[in-house]
Amino acid sequence: MGYDPENPMKDRITDIGPPHYERFFPQVIKDNYGKWLYHEIVRPGVLKHVSESGAECYTVRVASARLISIEHIREMCDIADKHCDGILRFTTRNNAEFMVDDEAKVQPLLDDLASRGNKFPVGGTGASVSNMVHTQGWVHCHTPATDASGVVKAVMDEIFDYFVEMKLPAKCKMALACCINMCGAVHASDIAILGIHRKPPMVDNEAITGVCEIPLAISACPLGAIKPAKVTLENGDEIKSVKVNAERCMFCGNCYTMCPAMPLADPEGDGCAILVGGKVSASRTGATFSKLVIPFLPNNPPRWPEVVQAVKKILEAWAKNARKYERIGEWAERIGWERFYEKCDIPFSDKSIDDYRLAYDTWRTTTQFKFTSHIK
Repeated sequence: MGYDPENPMKDRITDIGPPHYERFFPQVIKDNYGKWLYHEIVRPGVLKHVSESGAECYTVRVASARLISIEHIREMCDIADKHCDGILRFTTRNNAEFMVDDEAKVQPLLDDLASRGNKFPVGGTGASVSNMVHTQGWVHCHTPATDASGVVKAVMDEIFDYFVEMKLPAKCKMALACCINMCGAVHASDIAILGIHRKPPMVDNEAITGVCEIPLAISACPLGAIKPAKVTLENGDEIKSVKVNAERCMFCGNCYTMCPAMPLADPEGDGCAILVGGKVSASRTGATFSKLVIPFLPNNPPRWPEVVQAVKKILEAWAKNARKYERIGEWAERIGWERFYEKCDIPFSDKSIDDYRLAYDTWRTTTQFKFTSHIK
């Protein structure tokens, strides 16, 4: 089949790639696409959308782990077959949503979900904690500084009531990324957990020439911390290798991505940082990035007690003191970040001060610094 420049559309294949998403819409969505007037939260985890035609769509939001078994997926499909004409969808925060077109179908669906134990908790809407979006952690990622699924499981077990009930001042979106490359949404979440390395990569001189292209390892470093070097092995052979300037290294792991002979995972050096105050919403204040508030907490699997308690303490301090509809970052800005540290019982250290090269844009350089008893 040749290409005809005079008739470029002749015999052209147009269905390469995934099928059009419209094929997977429930019928009520397909019939009312672009016609929805409003939505409301009927109860925690249940949304009602109303169309200008009068049609209604009820959505039941169910938490799901990011890494799930095929058996679990098949069970979700069985539920969708039974109640939702075989259709379900996943949200960006790992929830599964079941949609029905009649209020009478909602309670049987909820009863079915509840009958299956704790596998399908309903919630995550309105003034609640969202299901945590997270990266791959120790299960799959090659540069993690902490686990993902394990930490998220431990945290959500502790604050589960805030997912299934709407008793917070506002929505609280949470996230975890297992290293500073941040494939998770930690840069713009109300509370975020970030895995961090604290030691530079080690260089395996015995293996480096066999598994690495040294120029790629050198160019992978964003800070120019890696230089070529010649090394003499124990057997007397001189080989080409690299050396790392630890003072320039920011422990990002880019070099290990390019060169497996430069691992930087370390049981003592790796751990978690806590960031707060990020959000994408611009309804009351502009969108904001998260701020570092706890620079390091140790990895203590399987339940990460230090991380869990730090997250819970921040969440409950905000829940107790914030105004209605006030997100965590908005609350901190109103009372002052100095008092935020006091309310959340977080020790303030020099690690919490902006020190990137444009820090003069964000440092407190006015007389409005709020001195508190918490900061000496």
